[in-house]
Amino acid sequence: MKKQAWKTYAIWILATEAVGALAAFLTRDGIRLYREEIIQPRLAPPAIVFPIVWTVLYALMGIGAARIFRKPPSKTRTSALGLYLVQLAFNFGWSLLFFNARAFGLSFVWLAALLILIIWMITYFEKLDRLAAWLQIPYALWVAFAGYLNYTIWLLNR
Repeated sequence: MKKQAWKTYAIWILATEAVGALAAFLTRDGIRLYREEIIQPRLAPPAIVFPIVWTVLYALMGIGAARIFRKPPSKTRTSALGLYLVQLAFNFGWSLLFFNARAFGLSFVWLAALLILIIWMITYFEKLDRLAAWLQIPYALWVAFAGYLNYTIWLLNR
């Protein structure tokens, strides 16, 4: 891979990881209280799983976005990258709603919207780069699982 390609990948991966890190930093107190006070669903993974999974997912997301960014400029590329940024903002916002505001019902609806955005983004990525699209599938699956967790937490903690 050319030197310039590595820079592009590094920028997209690091920027995406930074969004996740900022969300984790801003919700650290909410996450602590969540672990101590919230009734968890049966299928909730141990707390250590979440930062590991999200670090991997953010890296895959960043790789996919870099692959799209390296495609020739087009309306499709612009739309794909726009959707990437919008879904990333929704991802960030969900953490604040869920952990800090404890708005479990609203955060479930927000998460459903996020999943729709991810699927929409995947369809645009697929038009430009099949691998970039496939790299987003684990993210979509994890967000779907998070939807189950979010919904169940909402029901258990009314």
